[in-house]
Amino acid sequence: MKTKMLVSETRGYKVSKVSDAKLIAENYLSNIDELSSEDVEFGLPEIDDRFHIWRVPVKTLGERIGEVVINAKVATIDEERTTKPKLLLTRQKNAKNKPKKTRSKTPDPVLSPLQNSIIKGDAREQLKNLPEQSVNLVFTSPPYYNAKPEYSEYSTYEEYLELMRQVIRESARCLSEGRFFVMNVSPVLLRRASRSESSKRIAVPFDMHRLFIEEGFEFVDDIHWVKPEGAGWSFGRGRRFAADRNPLQYKPVPITEYILVYRKKTKNLIDWNIRKHPDQAAVLESKVDDDYEKTNIWRINPSRSKVHPATFPLELAEKVIKYYSFQGDVVLDPFGGIGTTARAALNLRRRFVMCEISDKYVEHMKEYFASLKLPEASRIELVNTEETTSMNQAFDI
Repeated sequence: MKTKMLVSETRGYKVSKVSDAKLIAENYLSNIDELSSEDVEFGLPEIDDRFHIWRVPVKTLGERIGEVVINAKVATIDEERTTKPKLLLTRQKNAKNKPKKTRSKTPDPVLSPLQNSIIKGDAREQLKNLPEQSVNLVFTSPPYYNAKPEYSEYSTYEEYLELMRQVIRESARCLSEGRFFVMNVSPVLLRRASRSESSKRIAVPFDMHRLFIEEGFEFVDDIHWVKPEGAGWSFGRGRRFAADRNPLQYKPVPITEYILVYRKKTKNLIDWNIRKHPDQAAVLESKVDDDYEKTNIWRINPSRSKVHPATFPLELAEKVIKYYSFQGDVVLDPFGGIGTTARAALNLRRRFVMCEISDKYVEHMKEYFASLKLPEASRIELVNTEETTSMNQAFDI
């Protein structure tokens, strides 16, 4: 059988093997005074054929301290791209001075006991009743800060952020090892009170990012949900400039929202969640088709509802759930609204837990799901409603 040629071979590179790249990197580092060679180890060298170079990661005590870059054509060090010796020395010293971490074995993932549930109440309190690591994905679109008084209103922005912090914190406790929290959020425009004042645009996504990092998450991606061009004109932003065209007055019409993707901190790679999943058949069934979103620009039409003033499209929820969970997983939405996340979860053979503080929206969800006449296997438990099941029975604990 004819074996496929390596990129390095087809390009005729002088450095064609991983072992060759490591040896060149080792010789280079041996000539750096004060660099402790016994504490140097290498990650997996990778070839970057766009620039005809090898990148060789350099580590000390498992921590990356830089990289050696080699010109693949002539087998010389690319000094400009290689981490400077002084920086290597500083990083190696810092790595050696860090207290050693004890590595404890992470228990393998287990299937969640939670059933499809609608919980009425404040997420900050209700999420405390969920077992630790009992949900596999959190996806939500939190209330907009003071954008629509009939929808949500807070006395201060700090009060709003503290609410978000507590929800993120409780969600992290419920979220299983190394799994994802995805949030749909956007800057908010506060209208001016009079002609002598300016409107204000609050950069909510960037404050959310800070909260996620402080609460033990790692940033993964920023996806941009793009709406049709006419979607943003209703807010009036950009109309003044469109009429006058004076410099300094330019304000683009916003037609995007952020889909921020975070992963709960863990020492395990994402591959661990796949390999150790207790239902490998579900992992295989969850493979994503070829028509997936290949960039972080998602073009999706907005949704409208007679019941709720700020819904997100079912298509958006389905994409997130499809890309960040497996069939049979439990998807939590701490701000359940009218149940869009739950509908998407059911469509994709996932379970859901919706938390919603509004009686009106809880009633809407109950009526909607009752109309579906779901099979017994998909029955929905109600918590803190007239039909409430006990918390232990609802969560099958």
